[in-house]
Amino acid sequence: MARTHGSKAEITGPLVRDAARSLFARHGYGAVSMRQIAAEVGVQVGALYAYTPDKQALLADLLRSHMDELLSEWRDDSSQPALVRLKDFLRFHIATSLKRPEAVFLSYMELRSLSPENFRDIARLRRRYEDALEAILAAGEAEGVMSVPDRRLATMALISMLTGVTNWYREGGRLDQERVVAIYWDLVRGTVGA
Repeated sequence: MARTHGSKAEITGPLVRDAARSLFARHGYGAVSMRQIAAEVGVQVGALYAYTPDKQALLADLLRSHMDELLSEWRDDSSQPALVRLKDFLRFHIATSLKRPEAVFLSYMELRSLSPENFRDIARLRRRYEDALEAILAAGEAEGVMSVPDRRLATMALISMLTGVTNWYREGGRLDQERVVAIYWDLVRGTVGA
């Protein structure tokens, strides 16, 4: 139902983003209309354009925000041994992914829906995040505690494996998050030859 009173930008803007994220994750970007997003928020469809130029800009903004948050929250202490840094990355990536499963899903599944310009922008941010892990692997090889046949491929495989936890993990399930981290740590160490 449409609101009968004016909305406040500081409230409605985040509601538009949350509704779009949820609907895109549930139904796919291509299947969701601006009308559906407006209905979810409770505003007229025309009101959405006060918060975004169009649906493509909204998707790009959601993916950009997700990557910006990852990059700003990740802290790598390069003074630490590479295996400590790798475990910190693993713990960070799993915890962050489980806090934002819809954002993670969109970040991987809806890249295909971006315009070429937006795709380049998001790919650049993703590469910065991937480079952070790749630097840890390079340090591990330099320290003689890791051995990977192809650092770039190992980076991509590790991120994919860690991100995949969002597909099956359920709070209150058989494994708590700390146990998942411990099991994944064994898997990751094996992957990097540690």
